[in-house]
Amino acid sequence: MYLPPQFAAKDPALALALMREHPFASLISCDDEGLPFVTHLPLHLEERAEKLVLWGHCAKPNPHWRYLQARPRALVTFLGPHDYLSPSVYPDLQRVPSWNYVAVHCTVEAGLVEEGAGKDSLLKRLIGDHEPAYAAQWGGLPADYKEKMLAGIVGFELRVVDVECKLKVNQHRPEAYEAQLAGYASGSEQQRELARWMERLHAKEV
Repeated sequence: MYLPPQFAAKDPALALALMREHPFASLISCDDEGLPFVTHLPLHLEERAEKLVLWGHCAKPNPHWRYLQARPRALVTFLGPHDYLSPSVYPDLQRVPSWNYVAVHCTVEAGLVEEGAGKDSLLKRLIGDHEPAYAAQWGGLPADYKEKMLAGIVGFELRVVDVECKLKVNQHRPEAYEAQLAGYASGSEQQRELARWMERLHAKEV
C-alpha cells in the first residue's frame, strides 16, 4: 500500500494490537484468471518464536483454498477505525478534507489445514478469541455432527513474511491535534476509537 514515512508505524506492537482488536480481515490472492479474489473472514493471530502466523478457514465450496493451494503467496489486510477529517480542525482556512484510518497489510505464505484434528484445533483458537464459553458446547456435540461440520471447511495456516502498518491520524499536523482529538472524542464509536489511537501515538512521541 502507499505508505508515506510519517504514517508508517515504528513500533511493531501497534500492528499486533490493531490485528487483535480488528480480527475480521480480507484475504486476497489471485484466481485462475489472474484476477484478485477476496474472502472476508476472522483470523486468529499467533506469535510463534518471533514469527507471526494467522489461522482461519473458509467453506469448502469457496474456491479460495484451491487458489491458495496453487499460489500460496497472498495478502491479508486488517482495517481498523476510520472516519472523515474535516478541515475545520485547522487554525487556517487553506485546507481540504481528508480521511483518517489505521490499517495493517500482511504478506503471507499459505498452507492448507485439511485433516480433522487440525481443523478442530484451528476452530478452538477462534472460539477462544470470540466466545470462550462456547468451547464446552462445541466439545459436547455428537461426534458425527462435528465431523460433518469439519468436513465442510478448509483451514489455512498463513505464515506472515512481511507486515506494513499505516496509522493515518493526521499526526504530521500537530497544529490540528487538540481540535481533532476533541472532535473525535465526543463523536461516534469509530471516532472515539480513532481518538484512542491518536492518544496512543501521542503518548509514544512525548
